[in-house]
Amino acid sequence: MVRLSLPIRFTILLSLSLTASTTSSSSSLSFFKSKTSSSSSSLPSTPKATPSDLLSLLGPTSQSSSVNPLVAQQLNCCFKFLVPFTPHKPNTQFHDFTIRRSLKDQNLKSQREQNELIWWPPEPVLELARLAVDSGGDPDAIHRTLDPTVLPVPDVEGCKGYRCELTRTPYGRRFISQELNSYLRYLFELIVARGPNVGLSASLNRYDLFHGHLFLAPETGRLGVLFHAREYPAYDKEVFPYNMGYCQIGSNVTYDDSMNLRNILWLAPLPNNSTKGWDAPGVLVVLDARPDGIIYRDIIPEYVNFARTIYEDDLGDAVVDVNYLNVGESVLDYQIFIC
Repeated sequence: MVRLSLPIRFTILLSLSLTASTTSSSSSLSFFKSKTSSSSSSLPSTPKATPSDLLSLLGPTSQSSSVNPLVAQQLNCCFKFLVPFTPHKPNTQFHDFTIRRSLKDQNLKSQREQNELIWWPPEPVLELARLAVDSGGDPDAIHRTLDPTVLPVPDVEGCKGYRCELTRTPYGRRFISQELNSYLRYLFELIVARGPNVGLSASLNRYDLFHGHLFLAPETGRLGVLFHAREYPAYDKEVFPYNMGYCQIGSNVTYDDSMNLRNILWLAPLPNNSTKGWDAPGVLVVLDARPDGIIYRDIIPEYVNFARTIYEDDLGDAVVDVNYLNVGESVLDYQIFIC
């Protein structure tokens, strides 16, 4: 039975993606991003997986059945679910089932209750998911749900002393709905709590898991967040001989096989675009990018395969960056910023 700790010294922060064409900041490792002319080593007869295939397999049967069976089989072998993918569906209608549990209750002691918050989140999350689809996947529709108040980004674990900038800009914003802000915090903490079940050991600090990227999937408009753990591995001349700048200084994150699990994907429930019903529950899954797997072979860009980074721009339209930041004991609540 998993209990989620609720420390009072972390801040959630969102970084606004101003345009879809903005240089990707899905990972601080993106400075390695440079085009290469080398061609794929896959044989022409070998089906190649796409980010669209990945998202389809995590959707309703109408989408997953369209994926090449060989590709589907190999992708499924790279999914490590933090919450069971096929939840028990009650006989009652979805609207009656959700119970509209609130994160404010602080009574989420059982795994079943925690799972239900992924399958069927609180009402403000569902409203955002439906807005994403009803708007045709328009990022501006999500931007309009943000509080216009501009807030300064605080110093994070002594970043300023190292000249490290973790966010795009020195200011940020929050969602108007505090329940949305709390839900993002819940996702971060659930990933840390359940990660060891699938081999992922992550910590909520500025070198490891502190950010994710909210995106809207193409065609469907489905709302998702791509989280990146192990963001700043420590420099090591033998195993990780890469200088990543000021934010890497002081890192104790070891570069090892756990890098294969650094991409974690949350998908909101998928609304039906013609009824008030829902086509699929929410998903929380670690994407295994081990070198002998199809995600590494076909979805991880070759120029960053050593870092195992999947970019949110490949999954859909980037909307905001979500950051969970340690700002010290003086901060008594959790805050969401848009930068």
